[in-house]
Amino acid sequence: MLSIIRAKELSLKLALFESLMLSNEEHLKRSVEVVLDTGKRDVSPLGLSFKTATDDLRESLQVDLVKHLLGEGRKLKIWDDNVFVRRLIGPNREYIEKEIPHIGLRLETDLPEALKDAEVVVVGTRGLPSEVLQKRLRPDQTLVDLVSLEKNQRPWAAQYAGICW
Repeated sequence: MLSIIRAKELSLKLALFESLMLSNEEHLKRSVEVVLDTGKRDVSPLGLSFKTATDDLRESLQVDLVKHLLGEGRKLKIWDDNVFVRRLIGPNREYIEKEIPHIGLRLETDLPEALKDAEVVVVGTRGLPSEVLQKRLRPDQTLVDLVSLEKNQRPWAAQYAGICW
């Protein structure tokens, strides 16, 4: 299957891919707006890779979201149970070191610890133990759902925003 990156390398114009890229950019803008509009500074993005059960960070909208939030001065604790900087190799490692230097300082291996001080929790992965989220999410936290959690998995939060679905 032809990837978006490979299509660009070959200078191919693929309307469907191009429309997906525009759609992704709009989702990213909206996600950043929702987080910033809370006015809160401590944010915990849950999920960093471009899809569940992988450590591949290239083409990840979550990486772009993190970059934007850092640029806006937000304090981040990022959780992704598949991403360990010391294990990343090759182009994947080069990519993340270029995009978010010192990412390792922001990664949290323990989900409850990532949630502890968060004012805003951004769910960007389906590989999330929802029972832990249900148990640990506080009423004063805002939940931004980027993956369309099933209604019975949506934890109670003072504020809930579903985006991109």
